[in-house]
Parts: sequence; structure tokens; C-alpha cells
Amino acid sequence: MARKPNYSFERQERERAAAKKAAEKAALKAERKAEAAGEKSPPEDQSAD
Repeated sequence: MARKPNYSFERQERERAAAKKAAEKAALKAERKAEAAGEKSPPEDQSAD
């Protein structure tokens, strides 16, 4: 016997998984952007000590 479908729950689970994936991707993108910004900034002069 087939199970009774629970469409709303299944949709919520798909949306939750998609949101988690999007959040991970956004965090990775922000991290890479921060690294790129750090590389482009001019090096600080440390010989002033």
C-alpha cells in the first residue's frame, strides 16, 4: 500500500534544504569577497617601529 502524500511538508523540506544551500553559498561568496578585498588592499608599512 502506498503512503499518503504530505505535499505541504515535502515542499517545506525542499524549501528548507534550498535555503540552507543558498546560505552556505552566500557565506562562501562573502568569505571569498573578504579574502579578495584583503589581497587588494595595500600592505601596511611595518618598518615604522
